[in-house]
Amino acid sequence: MEIGTSLTLEAINPETNETQTCRSRIIDQQANKLMIDLPIDDQSSQTMIYAEGTSFKVTYIGADKNVHMFDTTLVSKINDNPPALAVRRPEDASIKTVQRRQFIRVNTAVDAAIHGTNNSFTTVTSDLSGGGMAVIVPQHQRFDIGEEVAVWMVLPMNAGDYHYIHALSEVTRLDLDKDIRKISLKFTSLKQDDQQTIIRFCFEKQLDARKKELT
Repeated sequence: MEIGTSLTLEAINPETNETQTCRSRIIDQQANKLMIDLPIDDQSSQTMIYAEGTSFKVTYIGADKNVHMFDTTLVSKINDNPPALAVRRPEDASIKTVQRRQFIRVNTAVDAAIHGTNNSFTTVTSDLSGGGMAVIVPQHQRFDIGEEVAVWMVLPMNAGDYHYIHALSEVTRLDLDKDIRKISLKFTSLKQDDQQTIIRFCFEKQLDARKKELT
């Protein structure tokens, strides 16, 4: 982990017993502590206040482009300018690595624009993850396995803001002989912050689905 690394934090709200998802980043680190920005709630964009001892599940993207996860607790609040939090730094052995193929994949329709070697069109996704996506393809479009395409998409977050993502991708699968024609894409060039945003978006969709199942 490096200073400036973006973090996604999950904590249980003691009043509602629901999972809250927040975003933060590392601003400093010591041998046994990480200093992070005050967490911002994904849905309300408000700064969250947590008591010392609060447990968090933390997700971040490392320099190896894989997703890493660890559990931590809030050690203390830092009354500095700006204020910050100190959380327990995990031991290396306790950090779990999630390979690209294990990214959470959610079924979702997101507006997207595809620019291939010989074709360009607007469409929607059929599923999305931090490692790639599948998109619906119009009848007249043709692709080859291994073809490189540029992707633009718009992610509407629960907080009401929109994130615009650009990525280079490789066609990895063709499903063109069905009523709904699709191609699967693997991201080959994607900014770390954009990948973190996609992962956060997928977490939101997964949490939304869980809430619907409980109602």
